[in-house]
Amino acid sequence: MERKPYATDLSDPEWSYLEPIFCPSTGKRKRGHPLEHSMREILNAIFYLIRTACQWRMLPHDFPPWDAVYYHFRKWRKDGP
Repeated sequence: MERKPYATDLSDPEWSYLEPIFCPSTGKRKRGHPLEHSMREILNAIFYLIRTACQWRMLPHDFPPWDAVYYHFRKWRKDGP
């Protein structure tokens, strides 16, 4: 079931611009198995957190799990996308 969009969600044109940066190899990591959650949903969750200033653990359940979102946020903060 598809979730209702939030005001902070990326539009299709915004995602088209960011997708090559965050998904250079069509959603797979350089090593390992395919990602469990889409990068678009991870980014949507991060934008939601920034806009609402909610706690990581209070992220709504229709986003990927908070720890998966936090993992990518920390990794990008340290290494870049």
